[in-house]
Amino acid sequence: MMENSFDFALALPEIVLLISAALVLLFDAFNKGENRHSTFVLSLVSLVIVACVTLWQWNADMYGTSFSGLYVVDPLSHFLKFVSYIAVAVTLIYGRGYAEDRGLLQNGGELYTLTLMALLGQMLMISAGSLLMAYLGLELMSFALYALVALRREHQASVEAAMKYFVLGALASGIFLYGMSMIYGATGTLNLGQIAAAISTGEANHLTLVFGVVFIVAGLGFKLTAAPFHMWTPDVYQGAPTTVALVIAAAPKLAAVAMALRLLIEALHGIAIDWQPMLMLLAIASLVIGNLTAIMQTNFKRMLAFSTVSHMGFIFLGFMAGVGADGLVNEDAYGASLFYAVIYVLTTLSTFGLMLVLSRQGFECENIDDFKGLNRRHPILAFVLLLSMFSLAGIPPLAGFYAKLAILQAVIGAGYISVAIVAVLMSLIGAFYYLRVVKVAYFDEPEEKNAEPLSLGWVTGGILSLNGLLVLVYGILPSGLLALCVQVIRDSLVFY
Repeated sequence: MMENSFDFALALPEIVLLISAALVLLFDAFNKGENRHSTFVLSLVSLVIVACVTLWQWNADMYGTSFSGLYVVDPLSHFLKFVSYIAVAVTLIYGRGYAEDRGLLQNGGELYTLTLMALLGQMLMISAGSLLMAYLGLELMSFALYALVALRREHQASVEAAMKYFVLGALASGIFLYGMSMIYGATGTLNLGQIAAAISTGEANHLTLVFGVVFIVAGLGFKLTAAPFHMWTPDVYQGAPTTVALVIAAAPKLAAVAMALRLLIEALHGIAIDWQPMLMLLAIASLVIGNLTAIMQTNFKRMLAFSTVSHMGFIFLGFMAGVGADGLVNEDAYGASLFYAVIYVLTTLSTFGLMLVLSRQGFECENIDDFKGLNRRHPILAFVLLLSMFSLAGIPPLAGFYAKLAILQAVIGAGYISVAIVAVLMSLIGAFYYLRVVKVAYFDEPEEKNAEPLSLGWVTGGILSLNGLLVLVYGILPSGLLALCVQVIRDSLVFY
């Protein structure tokens, strides 16, 4: 374990990514956006280099804190950063053809630069050792995402979605910042470890602390798209270009989960009895509102947006079940939530990836009816869609089933039987709209505009097939990934 006020070696992945993003921006500027393929390749190479640096650090057991405790490196940060690199790389590969067809690259490679900067913000959130670092990472990520949503400046729906996202995001940031100020007032520090120590010794002002936690939970609820803070999600998913929607839907959820683990579970573990009821309300509201509203959607992106709300409810259930009535920590529950988040991102990549590869010049695949007859046009894509929908619905033997099972076991083990029953009932309701998509793809006749056969590039088709296969593999053999998730929790989080 290395302790150094300014150990730049620990922050090497962020430094490399920042330099890479600057190089991508300069390369694009000097080429005036003409060599778009090279910009795309340079972005992917940057992600590969950063991934190699992170794997080297992880393998060399490079753990510790830097920048006077603002920045933390531990197994949890290495794991989530590596998964985030994969998610962003796959997003760029899926979305390249779509971005070119929709003119997202006509003014240069802002798509790639802003995506890398959003990833940098996520990495800071994942390694936050202080409330200040968590906020800085959150804002860096958010501002990049606001700009990405408005990338199609001539597209009214995108501009409108960006404005909604910006206004509500600014409100959520203000709420989160106010909660930070109250926690600082109650404990006299912004460092997460020192906050936990102040709570354990009884030095913190309990009433002020609880008020601060209310605002912190509200801010986290917005970033994790939990009800009732989900209002922005369907409009932004629908209005944003599908490539950008996938950028928002995948990797940022991992960063938000990491921030929730560090803030609620590590720093504020001592007052779990106060924030557990809040998470229970958010979880139940997300499950009910998300599933019931998704049933009524005909737009596939809006359906996935409300589906996301319901899945975040499951993640909150795992957080809620992590501390029993006796005050003992159940690390398996937190590991189950982390596992659920990874599986959710894996499945989200495949669902949005299907929309991206099915969209073409002059045709936007975003409605459920656009999948009609997909099995006749391209059986492999239809099968990937089936695996993704079954996984999201929690049907065995897909990964989503085991993720839900792990959460429900933790919830029942913590004694929340009635909450587990609600979660099961809502999952049964949610299965309806997932199975409806499968029915459309396999049993409906293709519409005239979608009647022609589909052809895919071998790279995109191969990665999409592998994506769907992993959803199946992690359902049949989930123990390795789940054990890794539990282990990084045990090796990273300190409970006072």
